[in-house]
Amino acid sequence: MSEQPVNLAIVDDHPMILEGLKSLWSENAHIHTFTFTKGGDLLHFLEEKHVDVVLLDIVLGDGSGLDYCKKVKKMSPETIVIGISNQVERSIIFQFLQNGGNGYILKNADAQEIVRCVDQSLSGELSLSKEVQEILLTQPTLVSGVPRLTKREQEILKAIAAGNTSADIAAMLFISVITVETHRRNLLQKFQAKNMIELVKTAMELNLL
Repeated sequence: MSEQPVNLAIVDDHPMILEGLKSLWSENAHIHTFTFTKGGDLLHFLEEKHVDVVLLDIVLGDGSGLDYCKKVKKMSPETIVIGISNQVERSIIFQFLQNGGNGYILKNADAQEIVRCVDQSLSGELSLSKEVQEILLTQPTLVSGVPRLTKREQEILKAIAAGNTSADIAAMLFISVITVETHRRNLLQKFQAKNMIELVKTAMELNLL
């Protein structure tokens, strides 16, 4: 890695994960780490200070990492943005990269792999953890026309079909409205639907409801 100082921002709404990631560079005097639990706080920070690399969670309490990736790139095109998430859907990974992301790491990657991916990105390379590379080489999300859904996505899809609002769904599942909205966007992408009516119609045609 270059001996030049590097400002590394980590954005995740789980404090334990933040601390765990931050500790990976605790003995490297050239890496200065800054942690944030909200994407909005990162954007405010970028207005005042240059950041070389951002490790960005995809599902945040105040919005989608997909959207924040695009906003960071608009504010600071030279900043490297790497997604770090439990989201394994091929469509989400592609969307993050299309939004300007420079890489994508799954949270189950080991410490050495995470550090290596950041080093790669600083060298100008696309940094993908090994499992992400394997996901991108597999079949698309739509297999025989049927999207693969997580258990939570199945719950939210059924609730949408029943006519529940995002606020209703959030209350039922004990999650935030923003998280529900993120799942709604992911479902639209997976079903390649333009709106919720088309989403429900397609899901019914595929016997998913």
